[in-house]
Amino acid sequence: MGRVNATTPSTGAGAPDPLADFAALRTPEGAALLAGLREYDPAQELATATRLRRTHPPALVSAALGQARLRQRAVAKFGAEDAYRMFFTPNGVEQATRTSVASYRAGRFAALGVRSVADLCCGIGGDAVALARAGVSVLAVDRDPLTAEVARANAEALGLAGLIEVRCADVADIDTEPYDAVFVDPARRGGRGRIFDPEAYSPPLSWATAAALKAPRAALKIAPGVPHEAIGPEAEAEWISDGGDVKEAVLWFGEGFTPGSYRATLLPSGATLAAPAPLPAPPVGPVGRYLHEPDGAVIRAHLVASVVEECGGRLIDETIAYVTSDAPCDSPYVSSYEITDHLPFHLKRLKALLRERGVGVLTVKKRGSAVEPEEVRRRMKLQGPNEATVFLTRVAGAPTMLIGGPVR
Repeated sequence: MGRVNATTPSTGAGAPDPLADFAALRTPEGAALLAGLREYDPAQELATATRLRRTHPPALVSAALGQARLRQRAVAKFGAEDAYRMFFTPNGVEQATRTSVASYRAGRFAALGVRSVADLCCGIGGDAVALARAGVSVLAVDRDPLTAEVARANAEALGLAGLIEVRCADVADIDTEPYDAVFVDPARRGGRGRIFDPEAYSPPLSWATAAALKAPRAALKIAPGVPHEAIGPEAEAEWISDGGDVKEAVLWFGEGFTPGSYRATLLPSGATLAAPAPLPAPPVGPVGRYLHEPDGAVIRAHLVASVVEECGGRLIDETIAYVTSDAPCDSPYVSSYEITDHLPFHLKRLKALLRERGVGVLTVKKRGSAVEPEEVRRRMKLQGPNEATVFLTRVAGAPTMLIGGPVR
């Protein structure tokens, strides 16, 4: 596809031209305008737009303000240093992999000797950037012309154009045979929001899996909530959390990976727990002195039984992913609490107990309870210098309150 005239943004007189508007952002005038909007307050957008339109074309001002908003949103995923040099689309910000996760995944590829990757459905190029920084050459493919232009601009802005080739094409038309590995990131959002059916991804998970099986190695990015029955036996399935929040799941194929296994990886530590699937059901028993909350990646990967074994513990209920033990458990895969009270669910009794102990700061956690933490905190009317944690859950099927605090 040819380059758009970078000096002629759309004027608003006819239909909008996103490619022309984006090209205008990359002119010296557009770059200067964007640089001046780095700290702008979106709440003052009308006043800012009115001021800028006195000296700049209206279409360029609108494009710059939109891009400035996207850059501000992107800081959480890419960090300020990269986000304010990169370009984004609304879907690109929403669906892009955060840098920490993309770098981890690129590192797994690089450690296996992968030196070239066909990145299919590359979006704005976040994963291509991480791969290139790991020393891997990348063919980045997206069928949307604007998205492909944005990916190309990002490779250039970050000094990686020599390692990233961007191609606007249908991924089904790409010959991946010359590449050491394939990475596919299907679109998981549609006109009505998030897509939960893997066969409704674009492209469908079945197509992505077929493409992966043709390559020496491959990775498919999927939603963390993917049904386990949708995962084929050829894949090693990995769930990744960052700072305690589950960010994504990825299916790995080929040499160096373990088909049929499930893995949970915690960033930034890089701690990894893996086991063949499925694991036997863990034991269930009474609440002990300690309660352990497995990381979300461990829960998504159905590896709670491994944590139970590591902690020498048991579940408090066969349907609840809280682990209890009589002795402390030093594990990177759980957050541990010492339990002081084990009570039937009763908010008035909880309020009286917290008042008696001078609790002014209450952390409310729930699993298997319909009560919302915000409602509990509102009703407690907390006062005092002390802190506590309450777990609203079920123990042996009964609604229960477990009170305690983090193990220091």
